[in-house]
Amino acid sequence: MSESSDGHYRRCVAPYYARLGSRLGYAMLLSRTRHFGWYEPGESPWRFTLAMRRMEVIAARKLALPPGSRVLDAGCGVGDVARTVARVTGAEVTGVDGIASDIAIARRRSADAPGGGGRTRFLSADYHELPFPDASFDGLYTMESFVHSADPKRALAEFHRVLRPRGRLGMLEYSSTPEGRLTPAAYTVLRRVCELSAMPAMLMLTHGRLEQLLDDAGFAVESVQDATPNVLPMLRAFSVLGSVPYGLARAVGHGDALVNAMSGVEMYRHQETWRYHIYVATKR
Repeated sequence: MSESSDGHYRRCVAPYYARLGSRLGYAMLLSRTRHFGWYEPGESPWRFTLAMRRMEVIAARKLALPPGSRVLDAGCGVGDVARTVARVTGAEVTGVDGIASDIAIARRRSADAPGGGGRTRFLSADYHELPFPDASFDGLYTMESFVHSADPKRALAEFHRVLRPRGRLGMLEYSSTPEGRLTPAAYTVLRRVCELSAMPAMLMLTHGRLEQLLDDAGFAVESVQDATPNVLPMLRAFSVLGSVPYGLARAVGHGDALVNAMSGVEMYRHQETWRYHIYVATKR
């Protein structure tokens, strides 16, 4: 690993997910999965699992790859997305992540899972320096993991390297509103959420910036879909759940201590600061 990416991960990303609030929140609400769900109009915001599986299916279909394809999940967490992608597409999915405990959970869940579990494998690795030869994969995706990157250009260069020519790239990620288009209060909230949640790339990737970086890295961007309306119901639910604990923590001067409650409340309150996009690109 490079000094910058490894250092950022050890100092910021891993400690964020190791916090008691993060571990309890993700475990109790989302069974340790860490991504938003896709909601249809009028659907209950509390159906977290259904919405997350639907988002995973959308990610799989966006790749548009035939059975037997080799796919990389860059930032796989506990492997739920990888298993869905394997089941829906018939692909062989390799997941990489820097949190050893998540890799252990991913392996255990895949061993017990029907369907796509047998077509997945998981490795501890940094997606800024992937341990694979050139042109190893037919497809690659990220699911809300790229925002943790301290060096997006380096990561995209690695994605380009390990994909075969015309290989497919799917990215389900946030972008942020430039500081000059926000009130000082809104930008302060955005910056604080990104700092506390170890998401430096979200501040770097202002609206339209990832498309530019993809082009610079040698990808042809095929489509960019704004899925913000489809993830907002889940964020609204998080805002409701977090409002009381966050309010109590703020009252005693410790609002930042409850990072996830703070993020849910403030990001729903300041929806003008961010968007959620689904990017599809092809290696040139």
